[in-house]
Amino acid sequence: MPTSNSHLPAHGDVHGHGSHDTIDGSNENTALLPSFLRGEVEHEGESGRHGFHPRHFCSVTYKSSNIVSQYVNFLWPFVPLAIIFRYTLPNHPLLIFGFAYVGMIPSANLLGFAGQEFAKKLPKVAGTLIETTFGSLVEIILFVVLIVKHREPVEGEDEGNGDEGNLIPIIQAAILGSILTNLLLCLGLCFFMGGLRKTTQKFHSAISETGNGLLLVAAFGLLIPSAFYSALKGETTFGKSSLGFVILKDKFTPETLQRDILKISQVTSVVLIIAFGCYLLFNAKSQHSVFHEVIEMDEHRDLDREDDQARMRYTGTETTIALTISLTLATLLLIYLVEQIEAVVHSGVPDQFLGLILLPLVEKAAEHLTAIDEAYDGVINVALFHCLGPSIQTALFNGPLVVIVGWILNKPMDLNFEIFMIVLVVLGILVVGNFLRDGESNWLEGALLVIVYVIIAIASWYYPNPDVATSNGLEGLAVSAGQNHVTIDKALLKDLLMMANQDA
Repeated sequence: MPTSNSHLPAHGDVHGHGSHDTIDGSNENTALLPSFLRGEVEHEGESGRHGFHPRHFCSVTYKSSNIVSQYVNFLWPFVPLAIIFRYTLPNHPLLIFGFAYVGMIPSANLLGFAGQEFAKKLPKVAGTLIETTFGSLVEIILFVVLIVKHREPVEGEDEGNGDEGNLIPIIQAAILGSILTNLLLCLGLCFFMGGLRKTTQKFHSAISETGNGLLLVAAFGLLIPSAFYSALKGETTFGKSSLGFVILKDKFTPETLQRDILKISQVTSVVLIIAFGCYLLFNAKSQHSVFHEVIEMDEHRDLDREDDQARMRYTGTETTIALTISLTLATLLLIYLVEQIEAVVHSGVPDQFLGLILLPLVEKAAEHLTAIDEAYDGVINVALFHCLGPSIQTALFNGPLVVIVGWILNKPMDLNFEIFMIVLVVLGILVVGNFLRDGESNWLEGALLVIVYVIIAIASWYYPNPDVATSNGLEGLAVSAGQNHVTIDKALLKDLLMMANQDA
């Protein structure tokens, strides 16, 4: 026995684990983040094979990461059908939109699963961050395709809405809808499904407090342009109109306000992206990462840990192929979706419902399935990270990124959101923060979060399109004069009518 014990340090030196108990006092629960700096790879991600094996690749893809994802694979026929209908039935836009929408689910699921496989070949924190990033790639692609397809109205036309090529309101709704979908629907389902298996689930305050704090900061950054616009929209004046009258006041016109809002949004977007970089740097470089020990501890509590370890995995080559296929198909289907948006809105689906509910549901499908499965397996901290992490990335990176892309393309994408939607996001963050405060979750809290999301979905269905009404636009009245249109402040119009009656 003494002889065998004497060999333990050498064994630990080779594998980087057990022997360090006697050297520096660490154990298996000690944060392993320094391994990120040394480039070590977690053994859980090894497949034991090399290269590409078609049968094995198809088998791993079909079985996916959990039973729900496996059932999602039965939706793959919608992908080729959507592509076929796009070219054979171009006059049926709703059919193309429907098949492309459903086809996005298995494509996003494959992207999420391939991201998981890639993440397991990396240290835990870096892997989790990269997995979240892959889950958000669909969203980034969607935002970029939407801003590229956005069509500015020609001179003399109103801005219109989605059925007239104005996609900016839909992008703005999709940014906030993505945050709401993660915080209310996804987190609610995680609490609900986890509560069905365990009466209560405890999560670490490091994730809940840090995540909620970052979301509040992000919401503050997104709120500033809208608050600026709301505070000053009543102070704008109109220049000489086609009706022949002139308002003699300082030249703070609606055009000036819109130009200022655009500049504020662009600079704010740069600052928010810098904040996101600080968030990544903190988690990647800090020797005491906020999330690492929590994730490590959760892995040991995973109720399906043995099954997950026994599951077949992709090789590095197969992971790359899966990522390439899923990204290509997802991009193609998103282009088909955006192409049909005008027809969908024209058919009666409101802009806000499309952006706030429908698009976030499909773009986040893979992330939601992963988080719900983890919560059901008892890995609530990791599930919580998958709910808060994408919300943080959307608010600090994805949303600001599309503003910068619009800046480059000379398209007026700004962060002047509808006050209605901003209020929803802020209240949603506060509600979730209240539920996270006690460090425990149960199925009732999850059900309540889902109910709140359903109420928001109902309200968004009845919310008017931008060409009908807006909660953050200039309070005026449109008046026609021949071929020209001019917007007049209601109070001013009332005074002008009174003056006309006195002269008469």
